[in-house]
Amino acid sequence: MSSLTQSGTATSGAKEDGKAPARQKNLSRIGLAVAVIAVLGLIAAPFFVYPVFIMTVLCFALFATAFNLLLGYVGLLSFGHAAFFGGAAYFTAHAVKVWGLEPLSAIIFGAAGAGLMGLVVGVVAIRRQGIYFAMVTLALSQMIFFIFLQVPFTHGEDGIQGVPRGDLLWLIDLNRPLNIYYFVLVLFLAGFYAVWRIVHSPFGHVLQAIRENENRAISLGYRVDRYKLAAFVMSATIAGMAGSMKAIVLQIATLTDVAWQMSGEVVLMTLLGGMGTIFGPSIGAALVITMQNYFATSNVPVTVIIGVIFVLCVLLFRRGIVGEAIRLMKR
Repeated sequence: MSSLTQSGTATSGAKEDGKAPARQKNLSRIGLAVAVIAVLGLIAAPFFVYPVFIMTVLCFALFATAFNLLLGYVGLLSFGHAAFFGGAAYFTAHAVKVWGLEPLSAIIFGAAGAGLMGLVVGVVAIRRQGIYFAMVTLALSQMIFFIFLQVPFTHGEDGIQGVPRGDLLWLIDLNRPLNIYYFVLVLFLAGFYAVWRIVHSPFGHVLQAIRENENRAISLGYRVDRYKLAAFVMSATIAGMAGSMKAIVLQIATLTDVAWQMSGEVVLMTLLGGMGTIFGPSIGAALVITMQNYFATSNVPVTVIIGVIFVLCVLLFRRGIVGEAIRLMKR
């Protein structure tokens, strides 16, 4: 009787093991279909929706995706990512307006500057864990905020205004709405693909192992601090790319971009959409930016509305919108 029970249990386990790869394959197919539909929708979007609004969403979606690389896949909560987002916006705006740099080169310059800032901040903060890591990144971010407030090239509280969009590669006029829209879309897709590739590479698997059990990763011989620092710099660089795009799209770089509230905003976007998911942060960013745009002229404070939605999401959708959707599909 015991052997029959054990045999039945083993058979049941084998069936479950056999279903797991098939379930994962189905989820991958669904993800690919969603990605294709989303790309096609974004290509057609400027003919139906105001292009500047969609470009703003794309900039913040890339920012949230970059932040999710650190929080969702490494387990590090940074309250200083606004420094990289806003810092790159300042670098790009200055390079275009004062130096007359070509837009793509200016965006690369801004992203590289953000990556360098990420390296400096990461070296100081990465050895801390949990709330201590978050507080160190917040403190360093505030220090960077006051530096940008004082240095002459940022123009203090006025910011850098009237940033010219220029000509892409000295050939394509980015003052035309469709030209700049598709330029921003290509950059967004490139950044999004970079994050996807990092997450699904052997390097990304090590990052997820560190998130799940850091001590075990150390016992296996991985130099955890180096992996976390590399992820931090990558996240800062892609966040800087998003900030650079935003400076070109909205033609302005201000202290709002480097303020601690911006760091809190990207945390909100990531948690609303679904931490640790590829599409979640983009959905969260789209939701937050849409609400800010829609309620900007209303008498109700936007922060109150977003706060209420965030509380409801935490209570009802603890994995975020996309996270809960994935859980239901797995069931």
